Amino acid sequence: MNLELDKIKSLPPEEAIEILSRHLQQNPEDDEALTMRGMKHWALNQRQLAINDYLRAIRINPHSKARMALEFANSILDYYNKDLLNP
Repeated sequence: MNLELDKIKSLPPEEAIEILSRHLQQNPEDDEALTMRGMKHWALNQRQLAINDYLRAIRINPHSKARMALEFANSILDYYNKDLLNP
């Protein structure tokens, strides 16, 4: 399967996740596909699935773009606004 990540970026998240998941069954070490799938999971509010994909991509390639995506995800999840009611 020839994966064209640029084309997948423009697909709706559900469709992209399906294509990426099929690709990853055959190519489980493709850190770019894992990162892209994580981003699509994030778009669907599936935070845990996204973070799992980022972590897996980083284990495969420590210099993966997933490292930056994970840092952004963590900064969003760690956000605290003292002026708003936070649980």
